[in-house]
Amino acid sequence: MSATDINDVIQPTSFAFTAENRAKADKIIARYPAGRQASAVLPLLDMAQRQAGGWLPRAAMDHVAEILDMAAIRVYEVATFYTMFNLKPVGKYLLQVCRTTPCWLRGADSMTETCKKKLGIGLKETTADGLFTLVEVECLGACVNAPVVQINDDFYEDLDAAKLEQLLDDLKAGKKPAHGPQIDRLNSAPVGGPTTLKDVAVKPATGE
Repeated sequence: MSATDINDVIQPTSFAFTAENRAKADKIIARYPAGRQASAVLPLLDMAQRQAGGWLPRAAMDHVAEILDMAAIRVYEVATFYTMFNLKPVGKYLLQVCRTTPCWLRGADSMTETCKKKLGIGLKETTADGLFTLVEVECLGACVNAPVVQINDDFYEDLDAAKLEQLLDDLKAGKKPAHGPQIDRLNSAPVGGPTTLKDVAVKPATGE
């Protein structure tokens, strides 16, 4: 599936939250004062996108607008502003390559090229089997562990070409690779562990 304009996407004619999601939506809306229900537009759009399979059909945006008593154009404005919302279908795995300075300095271009070569697609395109869509995004906020690729809701960090290719192979095989750093480090701790104060005993957290 190649990149297409939003106006070329076949749009479903209707959309409605499932009973479970409508109950969740009502709980979210109840957090806001009367007359301020439009403040719930972001979480409701996110819920609609997940229900629709990873993208926001126009009917889903219209449904959110109706629930929140908003003009549809106001909802469209929000959905087109935030890159977290997809206005056309995407693959089962949405590959978001961070390209902001720390990731770029540590090989973001290589991450994009690895995906292109491995999957045979360009940016904003989806593989023929519907598994992968490739995009570039701005800062994902995991700069210490650059380069970073977000796959759906998970961050895969400290990548190189070989590690990224293995991730793609695992996903295609139906496996669930461990997310987070792909090297020997704990979260964002220094590579190799502590280098100072090694002789200081660490008191266990008590929760107090």
